[in-house]
Amino acid sequence: MGSILVTGAAGFIGFHLCQHLLTRGESVIGIDNLNDYYDVSLKQDRLKQLQQHPQFQFAKLDLADRQAIPELFDRHQPEKVAHLAAQAGVRYSLKNPHAYVDSNLVGFVNILEGCRHGGVKHLVFASSSSVYGVNSKTPFSVHDNVDRPVSLYAATKKANELMAHTYSHLYGLPTTGLRFFTVYGPWGRPDMALFLFTKAILAGEPINVFNHGKMQRDFTYIDDIITGVVRVLDKIPEPDPNWNDSDPGSSHAPYKLYNIGNHQPVELLGFIEVLEACLGMKAQKNMLPMQPGDVPITYADIEDLEKAVGFRPSTPIEVGVERFVAWYRDYFQV
Repeated sequence: MGSILVTGAAGFIGFHLCQHLLTRGESVIGIDNLNDYYDVSLKQDRLKQLQQHPQFQFAKLDLADRQAIPELFDRHQPEKVAHLAAQAGVRYSLKNPHAYVDSNLVGFVNILEGCRHGGVKHLVFASSSSVYGVNSKTPFSVHDNVDRPVSLYAATKKANELMAHTYSHLYGLPTTGLRFFTVYGPWGRPDMALFLFTKAILAGEPINVFNHGKMQRDFTYIDDIITGVVRVLDKIPEPDPNWNDSDPGSSHAPYKLYNIGNHQPVELLGFIEVLEACLGMKAQKNMLPMQPGDVPITYADIEDLEKAVGFRPSTPIEVGVERFVAWYRDYFQV
């Protein structure tokens, strides 16, 4: 078997994917630039876990490095690529837009070029539920139009889908985009709600609840995300003989899009109640209006994923949040 390149290997989803692939006997090349968007020590601790595996190799690289990325592909010649590295976060994209252009656009074209010239058999890349923007029809379907993003982050993810389709069309590179829906779990990102809420509640500090709690999120547990990613990695897309040019979810090229979500939106206040029960503490809530770039609901239609790879996420938030809290208390010794 050839090796699998995982970008963003020290990130939340990348770390879990590398662990899973290594456990099933794959050779994994991980790259990450270990930037300081959030606490670098958390990324380094994830990396230490991965570096215990003899089949894991790591390179500290920036996606935007136009010379280093092709050299990496030449040296390792990966068979498949899971591209998870990106500048993440909707709110941060309002403050530092150039970081999103460098990582999510320049970096992505460097990965596409590496895959094209390296003869990669399948590129699976992370998109996001944020591409659905102000769509009011729920659940969100890959067959819906997504031309109304409300943040630069969302726009870069939509651009990634378009860029990947172009390479599938021009060069026959099989690509699959995965629209992730609010991923959470152990080793999660410190800038996301569950981490922020847990930290604040344990410290006796108030939590910021946007849109006065009238938000719904399709919270998806990390293990479900990883199962979906691995199954999709193993399923190389083919051109759709019945493609319809009015359907954004089909293509004449070897290109596919899937939602990976729990298919069960949870109101933010209900999510906080579950967290309070797991912590055995009540939250002080600072009720605030909706933030720019945010959306009131995310809700994944996962029919296409289920048909293609026979999998649907199913971890209840009560189980997932309890596992996160257990990890958090252990990791931070609180």
